[in-house]
Amino acid sequence: MGNTLGNIFKITSFGESHGAGVGVVIDGCPAGIDLDVNYIQSELDRRKPGQSRITTQRKEADGFEFFSGVFEGKSTGAPITILIKNQDQKSKDYDHIKDIYRPSHADFTYQEKYGIRDYRGGGRSSARITAGWVAAGAIAKLVLRQLGINCQAYVSQVGDLKLEKSHQDLDLSKTDDNDVRCPDDRMAKQMFELIDSVRKDRDTIGGVVTGIISNVPAGLGEPLFDKLNAALGHAMLSINAVKGFEFGSGFEGVKMRGSEHNDIIENKAGKIQTKTNHSGGIQGGITNGEDIYFNVAFKPVATIMQDQDSVDKEGNDATAKGKGRHDPCVVPRAVPIVEALSALVMADFCLLAQTNKLRG
Repeated sequence: MGNTLGNIFKITSFGESHGAGVGVVIDGCPAGIDLDVNYIQSELDRRKPGQSRITTQRKEADGFEFFSGVFEGKSTGAPITILIKNQDQKSKDYDHIKDIYRPSHADFTYQEKYGIRDYRGGGRSSARITAGWVAAGAIAKLVLRQLGINCQAYVSQVGDLKLEKSHQDLDLSKTDDNDVRCPDDRMAKQMFELIDSVRKDRDTIGGVVTGIISNVPAGLGEPLFDKLNAALGHAMLSINAVKGFEFGSGFEGVKMRGSEHNDIIENKAGKIQTKTNHSGGIQGGITNGEDIYFNVAFKPVATIMQDQDSVDKEGNDATAKGKGRHDPCVVPRAVPIVEALSALVMADFCLLAQTNKLRG
């Protein structure tokens, strides 16, 4: 029913924004992985609400609990169940919209599909459920660490403010040095000021998160419908508020001629490489050993602190009032989510490659 991602390293997500909690079941994690609880918690801390004045002021510790699949700090090979309890729900904040459809939310579509909807904070459609994904992604990162593969992300655009530098010209270790998670201090300050001004206007704004996957071996991915880039796109487009995904040269590539866009191949010190990387590390759906890079576009958060025209369940004219605690811009907290889903896809394809070798 659309709650599961992956083939071998597989996660199933559960929970709602204002239920008892959210979480994830991870199946296919190799046995014997050291599950560093401090590292997993640090990843959850990067996503949790209430980090600064430009994020929602909901206060959640996002502490997690293992319920299965772990013994003496290591994965056992059994399904790993993680629960993150909700502690700061204010469900009464949503009583005023229980019968009203909020513009650009999933209220109407959920009601049409299921005949019932959990209106408290969006229920299942809330970004709150991504906490479980980040916990699972942290474990996937620990799996990938053994292979030397690294998944990183950063904010590259907020509104019209766009960081023109490529990831190769940035010090990505500085990404978490500011509240925006942009590894360029000057641009980060401008982005923060823009988000804060939008917040004061009781409005929201969108942005772009750039993902980088480095130290990737050649040969990962499947032809046609199981291309690695397609799997990444599927994962990224599953994140709340995502409206676009591009990898490599993306839409900018249409401005180039083939003679400019082609990545010339060379043998460099006994290793086959490309001089440029317009392909984004993937050709024919299969990795070529270069860095994978992509952009994920997030729309302005749909909940704004302003009244908006709408209708109720009966089709009568109504006013959707802006109340509650919400992010004026989602991209700073989306960075660890993009990293987590990158890691989940990569762990899955690495284990799939190992399985194919064994079959061969």
